[in-house]
Amino acid sequence: MTTSRPSPAPDAEPPREAEARGHVIRRRALTLLTIGLLIGIPAGYLVISANQSRDSGKDKEEKYSATGLTIGWPSKVQRRLYQIPVPAYSRDVAYYETNNYKVSRLYAQFLTSNTGLDSFLRNVGSDPSKLKRDDEAIGARDRHVAGWDFTGPGPWYGLTHDQKDPAPTLSVVVNRSNPDHPMVFVVSTTHP
Repeated sequence: MTTSRPSPAPDAEPPREAEARGHVIRRRALTLLTIGLLIGIPAGYLVISANQSRDSGKDKEEKYSATGLTIGWPSKVQRRLYQIPVPAYSRDVAYYETNNYKVSRLYAQFLTSNTGLDSFLRNVGSDPSKLKRDDEAIGARDRHVAGWDFTGPGPWYGLTHDQKDPAPTLSVVVNRSNPDHPMVFVVSTTHP
């Protein structure tokens, strides 16, 4: 009895020849290289990115852990958020900002004219008549943080301008030892 072999389907692939050993090795090496690159490049990027992020955090930590004021004007955004409209043509301007999850503060100081002081107080919603002699409106803790010492020649005046949340509370101390150019110290406190 003769058995007949079934004929292959017309669209079936012909049987393959065995790959040469050198070709198998090259194909496997190329596959390993491709997989290595697909994993290695993103992993390398993540490592570099993490190092840059960590370095950036260290820079910010050093900047914000320093106590004392930074010479210069607070940014426009800071002045708007903390409602400290430093008058034009002010001198000796310096500031320091602190933030945590409960409270944010901007400490600012500037030397201005009597007109500049009046304008500043009116712009924050107060007026010069509310300044009280020898009023220590800025507490010891805030004076220590900013490095302020209010024991020099005066007279010294102060006021606290409370506002409804979310608007900041402003504590202001003014040194009038120079009657034409008062030195103004402000702490603006807001609760985010």
